[in-house]
Amino acid sequence: MRARLAGVGRLLLAGWAVWAGAVLAQAPTAAWPPGVRTALQQAQLPAETLAVVVADAAPGGRVWWQHRAREPVNPASTLKLVTTYAALDLLGPAHVWRTTAFTDAPVRDGVLQGHLYLRGEGDPKLVTEKLWWLLRRVQGLGIERIAGDIVLDRSAFDVPAIDPAAFDGEPLRPYNATPDAWLVNFKSQQFHFVPDVAAGVARVSMEPPLAGLVLPAAVPLSHGPCNDWRASLRADFSQALAPRFAGSYPSACGERTWPLAHPEPERFAERAVAGVWAAVGGRLDGRVRDGVVPPQAMPRVALESPPLAEVVRDVNKFSNNVMAQHVLLALGQAPGGATSFEASRQVLAQWWLARIGPDVPLPVVDNGAGLSRDARVTAEALARLLQVAYASPMMPELMASLPASGLDGTLRRSPMGAGLAHLKTGSLRDVQALAGYVHGPGGQRRVLVAIVNHPNARAARPALDALVQWAAGL
Repeated sequence: MRARLAGVGRLLLAGWAVWAGAVLAQAPTAAWPPGVRTALQQAQLPAETLAVVVADAAPGGRVWWQHRAREPVNPASTLKLVTTYAALDLLGPAHVWRTTAFTDAPVRDGVLQGHLYLRGEGDPKLVTEKLWWLLRRVQGLGIERIAGDIVLDRSAFDVPAIDPAAFDGEPLRPYNATPDAWLVNFKSQQFHFVPDVAAGVARVSMEPPLAGLVLPAAVPLSHGPCNDWRASLRADFSQALAPRFAGSYPSACGERTWPLAHPEPERFAERAVAGVWAAVGGRLDGRVRDGVVPPQAMPRVALESPPLAEVVRDVNKFSNNVMAQHVLLALGQAPGGATSFEASRQVLAQWWLARIGPDVPLPVVDNGAGLSRDARVTAEALARLLQVAYASPMMPELMASLPASGLDGTLRRSPMGAGLAHLKTGSLRDVQALAGYVHGPGGQRRVLVAIVNHPNARAARPALDALVQWAAGL
């Protein structure tokens, strides 16, 4: 089966080089919408930097305007539309990931006489509160102390080690977190700063608690405006277990949170599990380590993730990269086996052929999140996917997961008009993109895909806003 899927994937990917587009009828290129070309010119962006499709949402509907629609471009995070719609269609909106606790020995007088095994399936939203609840349920088994180790089973993922600094040299940015079958809190630690004016300090706390980490209890308060408050802290994270703040915190900032990826991401899960186990009052004679659940171990408690529909909403509303990668990996997951990006891309290739069609080449999805220099898609391919999704039972789930312009998610500050569109955004150093659905005043809906690839792509935002407003008035 996998060999056949691999063959399909190779044929579809080869289509980028040889596909002539003879099957789809190319709609006549209309005049540029008012304001769009002018906005591009003002941003000093050539027309050739933009790829666009604006069409009726219903499959086979009218194409109102297209420009370079069949040119492969880097889609940035609009690629998440491919990942999330495929997952909704293949797995269903109620799909969940499980984290299961096993024991291999009896409990006597509150002491587990062996090891506690925790097997992760890649729950994309195993945040601190969920980890706390899982370990509280373990305590509900009568376990107050573990005589052996806590063993984390990560075998559900067959993913090579990825350097979080590889993409842009920013390993502490949470968006660079890498997939892990035991993903805790998105591999990120959150530093909280709360001013205590009477004491002249800002109180410092962190979630999740990490075993072995020594955190400063407070930093001095400073007066003045709340500008670049993170820089004023003069933070030093070079020691993973001893963060330092040599500066001060502006009292005008009020309460703030600073999320950061852990400097040693490969150790984050074990430190978080050990820290939370201690925080709930548990005792551990051994240590937290990696391993595999042995055949003789018995499942004791299991914790389910939020359903896929909720995960997809987080992925698309807030463009969460590591969650998107976990959603892609779920496509290749088989009971009792390990999933990989290769296996998942093969499943995606077969799905694309059946649902989207052989006349539009499969996007180069890479990790499924769009956080990539290698991902490629055409505006036409994304428009076709959005039309197919619009006619499917998953349309309400997908559309509701997209940021609503001027209201929430990555478009909450958009000036294009409150509620005018539900659009996935995409932004990289040299990419600016929008893709989704635009709502007209008479109830009509259009599919819109607009992608700019250029070193000055960020300057294209006014042009993309003008395009959305034009599409809403059709």
